[in-house]
Amino acid sequence: MKYLVLLIGDGEVKPWDQQTPEEQASAMELFGAFDAACAAREGVELLAGEALSGPADATTLRTRGGRLQLTDRPYAEVIEGMGGFYLVEAPDLDVLVELLGILPAYDMQVSPVVDVAS
Repeated sequence: MKYLVLLIGDGEVKPWDQQTPEEQASAMELFGAFDAACAAREGVELLAGEALSGPADATTLRTRGGRLQLTDRPYAEVIEGMGGFYLVEAPDLDVLVELLGILPAYDMQVSPVVDVAS
């Protein structure tokens, strides 16, 4: 099953721009360890993953009256922005949660991807 993992806010981790170079390097090692653990785990494939720019750079598109309206900033004013995402194929949620424990202590949202081919 495919899962979308949203890295939301910073959880127990200081915001990236407030971390020392050593703290950033340590976090990057954890991201690398997560990638390696996914690659080593049978039935798990890391399909995509990226860091995202901050909420100030977001654009929201809404459809109103059949027309798209663009608004600067995220959909809703939130205290915490979305920092990044992963798209992961995993046998089940338990396996994915185990692997996500390797990452820095971010808050995360995990959503199964709907398989429209079934």
